[in-house]
Amino acid sequence: MTNRLGPPPAFRARAMLDLAARLALRAAGNVEPNPLVGCVLTRTGGDEAIIGLGHHRVFGGLHAEREALADCRTRGIDPRGCTAYVTLEPCNAQGKQPACVDALLEAGAARVVYATRDPNPPKAGGADRLRARGLEVYFAPDLGARSALAESLIEPFAKRLATGLPWVIVKWAQTIDGRIATRTGESKWISGPMARRRVHRLRGRVDAVLTGMGTILADDPLLTARDVRRVRRVARRVVLDTELSIPLDCAIVRSARETPATVFCDPSIARAEITAQKRWALGEAGVEVLGITPTRSHLDLTVALRTLAEKHGVSTVLVEAGSGLMGAMFEQDLVDEAVVYVAPLVLGDEAARSVATGRVASTLSMGRAMRLLWSKRVGPDVELVYRRAR
Repeated sequence: MTNRLGPPPAFRARAMLDLAARLALRAAGNVEPNPLVGCVLTRTGGDEAIIGLGHHRVFGGLHAEREALADCRTRGIDPRGCTAYVTLEPCNAQGKQPACVDALLEAGAARVVYATRDPNPPKAGGADRLRARGLEVYFAPDLGARSALAESLIEPFAKRLATGLPWVIVKWAQTIDGRIATRTGESKWISGPMARRRVHRLRGRVDAVLTGMGTILADDPLLTARDVRRVRRVARRVVLDTELSIPLDCAIVRSARETPATVFCDPSIARAEITAQKRWALGEAGVEVLGITPTRSHLDLTVALRTLAEKHGVSTVLVEAGSGLMGAMFEQDLVDEAVVYVAPLVLGDEAARSVATGRVASTLSMGRAMRLLWSKRVGPDVELVYRRAR
């Protein structure tokens, strides 16, 4: 390049990365275990008009940069000299698809702005390679153009790389005063029908839905995605059941031939002679029974999550459970994301059931800090999405 372009204005870079992130979110449930990635191409100089949009649509399919370049050409526009705004540093090595760095070089892009660095060592280094070939490359935080939404996209992928554990989303509906059920256990329905439809859509985008025996006995849930336009993933239903007391006639067992189900129990129960008949009956119904080590008060949740990842390739888990299991998830610091529906209702009853129990937190600093990612009105309710604090 003979004429240096310089960095784009921070407000514009942030707006383009926000748009790229919204594009990427369209593929939630289709691309995992790959990360969600979006790309926006603009003219460089002049009106900086958008000339191409793309996102990684499906696992194994074209990456976001190649999708955006194809869109640009479909519009009859030559991408040469363009600026690419990408939520993730362009990959620098062949995988299921060729390296995105090669696509940008071949297209003659002039400038690249990216929101997050690639945490995957075999694919990293794309920014440096592009700079070495003469492109202007900018890391958005260095421009004062951080996009919280774009940065959030890489978190599930980065966690799986670092820990081998799936991304854990907890979901609950609560009253304004933070109660998920009355003192007698009534909880249907705190949230409205629009919120419940969104929960079903979420179930259709994760690999597993996890619950405890308290929820099975109280509600007998099916935990499948229903009345959803397109189920992107058929989630494995997972029940934590220390004593293997799950009823053979409950909804999850009855439907296990159609939708996979796993029950985790104490390993001694999983091999005891006294439970042999129960284990046989569950197996005949299509239920997988696995023994995992218990902790002081619960089955070891980390072991359960790791087992799901290693045995079934689970990358995302949705937890729909009562306050005891929810408290254990927070106590063991396993919650990555919380999807909360707040209904316009106040119970004002100190005996009504709270979101999470079983922890001892005598000071505010002992709480689990979360950060608000976004909020949305859903019918009469409010949807709040939190992530663990960085």
